[in-house]
Parts: sequence; C-alpha cells; structure tokens
Amino acid sequence: MKHNYLNNVPLDEAKTILFNHLQASGFSGKTETVKVTDACGRVIKNAAYAVICSPHYNASAMDGVAVKSEKTFGASEKTPVTLDVADYTVVDTGDPIPDGCDAVIMVEDLIDAGDDKFNIISAVYPWQNVRQVGEDICMGDMIAPSGTVLTPSLCGALLAGGITEIEVVKKPLAGIIPTGDEIVAPTSNPGKGDIIEFNSTVFKGMLDSFGAEAKVYPITPDKKELIKSAVEKALAECDIVLISAGSSAGRDDYTSEIISSLGTVLVHGIAIKPGKPAVLGEARGKPIIGIPGYPVSAIVIMDEIVGDVVSMYYGKERAKGETVKATLSKKIVSSLKYTEYVRVSLGRIGEKLSASPLARGAGVITSFTKADGVLLVPQDCEGIEAGEEVAIRLNRPLCEIENTLIITGSHDPLIDEVSDFLAKKGAPFRVCSTHVGSMGAIYAVRDGLAHMGGIHLLDAETGEYNKSYIEKYIPSGNALAVRGVGRVQGLMVKKGNPLGIKEFADIKNARYVNRQRGAGTRILCDYLLDKNGISADEINGYNNEEFTHTAVAALIAAGNADAGLGIYSAAKMYDLDFIPICNETYEFLIDKKYLENPMVKAFLEVLYSDEFKTRLNEMGGYTEG
Repeated sequence: MKHNYLNNVPLDEAKTILFNHLQASGFSGKTETVKVTDACGRVIKNAAYAVICSPHYNASAMDGVAVKSEKTFGASEKTPVTLDVADYTVVDTGDPIPDGCDAVIMVEDLIDAGDDKFNIISAVYPWQNVRQVGEDICMGDMIAPSGTVLTPSLCGALLAGGITEIEVVKKPLAGIIPTGDEIVAPTSNPGKGDIIEFNSTVFKGMLDSFGAEAKVYPITPDKKELIKSAVEKALAECDIVLISAGSSAGRDDYTSEIISSLGTVLVHGIAIKPGKPAVLGEARGKPIIGIPGYPVSAIVIMDEIVGDVVSMYYGKERAKGETVKATLSKKIVSSLKYTEYVRVSLGRIGEKLSASPLARGAGVITSFTKADGVLLVPQDCEGIEAGEEVAIRLNRPLCEIENTLIITGSHDPLIDEVSDFLAKKGAPFRVCSTHVGSMGAIYAVRDGLAHMGGIHLLDAETGEYNKSYIEKYIPSGNALAVRGVGRVQGLMVKKGNPLGIKEFADIKNARYVNRQRGAGTRILCDYLLDKNGISADEINGYNNEEFTHTAVAALIAAGNADAGLGIYSAAKMYDLDFIPICNETYEFLIDKKYLENPMVKAFLEVLYSDEFKTRLNEMGGYTEG
C-alpha cells in the first residue's frame, strides 16, 4: 500500500485498514490454562461444558426428615399421619437423600408425638424439598460460550460443573515506549524545559481497563537509532507496541520512519481532532501504534484504536460507552476537516441533561479528568448551536451524573473547597463547576442549564453588584442571588513588585493578562479603564485572556505577564504581591425552583458554616457576604 505522510484518513477507514492487515497477519490471542479460582475477569478461549451435574446427588433442600412420600399421603388436620423412627431419616440442608426416600418434610411441619415419633397434617409429594441431580447444571451443559468474560458467578458455575481449570486468552502485553529529549520521570521539581512523563501511567491504566498488561520501557531520547532499538526490543517481548510522541511532522518525529523500516506504515494521519498525527503500522504480525505526545490526543487514540486492537486480540468486538441525549449549554465551532472529540461535563437540570463543553486543547488533560462524556462533532459539521440536543458518549455511570450539582459562572477557588468539604462529609452527590464568567452564569441559570452560578457583576452607574444584571437578563424574576462572600479584588504582580505598580492606572507600563469576555473581573477591568481614562488599545495584553484567577496568577508567577486583576487568595497561592483595588460582592445566582434542592441546600450549608469560615480565613481575602 502506498504511504502518504500525514494524510487525513477518516477514523473508521483507518481502523478498517489496520484491522484487515492485522487479521491477514494472524494477529490473535495466545492461550494459557489457569485455575478457575484465579480466572475471574479472564476471557475463555472455547466454550465451557460441565463435566458433572450440580448437584451430583439428590440433596435435601431443607432441614427436616427424609421420607418415602407415599407414606405421607392422606395426612390432614383431621387425619394426621404418624411417622415412627423407621419411617424417616433426619437430614440437614445439603445432606444426601437416603436410598428409598424421595421427599423431605421441613422441621417446621413436624409435630412431636413422643418416643421419636412425629405427626404430620399435610402430605408431601415426590421430590418435594429435594434438589435432584442436575437441578442447576447437567453434565454436558454449556456453561459459557467462547469469548465469555468470566464473572465471579460464572467462575462459581464452572466449579459447580466440575471444571477446575480453564483455557483462557493470555492477556496481551503492550510495550509503551516514551520518547523525547525533554521528557523526564515524574518529579515535583522539574527544571525549565522539562516535561513530566505521565502519558505512560495513563496508558497503563487504560490498558488494564481494556484487559491488557503493560510494560513501560525507559524514556528514550529523540535519537532515531535509540528509538528503533527500543521498538525492536518491544517487538521481541510484547504483543502490541505503543510509541509515545514523535508521530507528527517535526524534525525529531521518527515514528513513521522507524515503523516503515521494521514493517509497514498503514496510516499516518487520521481525520480526528485531537489525535490527527497518529501512526498505525504493523511489524512481525504485531501492531505498532505511534501515539501523539499531547495527552488528550493520546487518550483519544488509546480509547478509539488501542482499546479496539486489544478487543481484536481477544476475538471480540468492543462495546462503547452508553450514549445519552443532552442539551448543549454553549455554542461549539468546529472544522470541516476533522471529526472532533469535545469533552463535556453533564448534570441533570430539571427534566433535561445539560452538557457543558470543557477546554478543547490537545494538551489539557484536566478536560478528561473532569469530563462526564464526549460529544463527537461530525467531520462535515461547522459547529453546533447552544440549546441543541446532542448525543453524548458517557465516561461515567449515568446514575453518578444524575447526582451532580452543576455550578457555572465566575471562577473562585472556594467552590472547589466547598466540594472537598462535602466529599469529606460523605455527601451522596458530586459538584461539577465550569468557568464561563459571570454573564455565562446568568445565561446558564436563565436557560435551565445549571443549578447555580457564581456572579460578581459591577453596575458602573450605581456601584451595586449583580442586581441590575439579574433584572435585565432574567426579567421574569425566576432567579435570585443568594449570599456568597465578600472578597478583595486587586492587581496581582510579581513578588517584590519590580515595576513599582501602585494603582490600576500603572498597568499601562506592564504586560497585562486579562480575563475572558463576560467575566465579572473583565467587566471590572473595563470599568477601571474607563474611570482612569485609559483605552484598551493602550494596554499590552488586553486581549490575552484566561478563564480563572489561578491561571492569571500562574502566568504572572511564570514571568509571562507583569500584572492582572484577580482575587487575593489566588495571589497568595502563587506567592505574588497584591495591590488591593476594591471590595466586591460574590454571590450565587439560583433559579427559585432549586432553592429547596437537597444538593443546593447542602452546598450553602457548608458555605455558611463556621468550619468553612475558618478555611476562608486561611485562604485570605474573603469577608462575609
């Protein structure tokens, strides 16, 4: 097959090319025989047939006495039948039924008549209260067909059917080769330019969930011969080879070339986003997959392709996650070149599920840690409007998603802190927060896409927070702002304040980092610019937007910016200097119908508790709302 470097093959076509080639190469699972007692979770190679019956003898199903049923015929309250010692045998549950007996009378139905005699007032029919041979399993019955995943109960059934050992598909071993000059082992103190290697840990966990074992090889520098040597070693030792990073078109991206030298490159470039640069190949009858280095791209390729390769090894078709319908809370713009995987958070708001898109960057791994599901935007679609119903493939059980408190709007670390308090108290729900700014909170609560929203919107004419915005955008009066906290907003600057910034007007002389449009802090910035007679065009970095106070603080701490508006707790977290500008009111906007919602009430109870006030004092910059 002719190979085109970095082509754009649709995902289904790419998988078909790979799987057809692997099938022709004889790629399939090896087998091993294991004890059934150790086989839970394994996949059986062939159908399993019982070698004995279960039970394999006639067994008493009750505590009582075994009798010949015909000796009890005619028994009634008026004409009780008396059994003497020669007519019965005492048995316990599970005991063999003595020869000549065919029924058991429960001990509760025996009336003591003295001298080891019993009266009975109802007859038993043949085989009553007896587990006959083969009642559960008969010898020769198929207990499980080929390819079955052994559950605990199935392992019990195999043992009951006399099977003590079983042939299973040996777990495939996947070799993971991390590559890159800049990649370093996990550390809490990486040097400048170092990138912590965590993809292999993610891969290892995902492979375990697929039913495969993983072997992580040492980090290999971007030297073609060293990577090739590592791949050859992995090919000799493993069933599947995964090369992490080096799959794109950069000067040190050798994956495609190395696979080609050892076997066949089948596809290089898949029409999905993220994940496009993946390389699919084969050598020595084994799949070699070049996985992009960006973590989100890597996870998509692992889930969409590697998971299916493992299932192919087992001879099974992999089941994808459950799909549900949800209402999109925010417009999505997409490219016509790719099928795009958009991570979303989900929550039940009234009668519908709300889906909120998360950060879409290929390197934003937290978008996967927070994602409840994935929305696939088709390759021929330019985007999806807010309010449209979309299909979401779930990452976690729907029952867990149903018990989720959805909070959106302005970012504040206190939301995460309240969530942690609730988790420690064993709350039967989780909190999911997304940062879309104060105006985003107003729209989401108004449109029924969130339970609560954090807001701090300054009215420049009155100096009042929030009230005029709620009246303007939710004139129905269906929502109200409840007490949150007071907090200090100010300029965060580098430790020691090297530029000598004293007031807001001084940002004209600094590299500024702003908040996104619609954020309360952005509105405050614009108010202060107008108050000081400063044009946005005069600010170096006015259009440099971030979505959280901590993101602004992180950029200043890293030296990417000199100043940015934010809250004191974020400045303290990053050991920045802080120039107070104003005290503001941070409130929670809630639709009135959710005021008695147990999740909302539990959140507010923690927020207003003395215990949580202590935590706010530790964070700094907060007062009672």
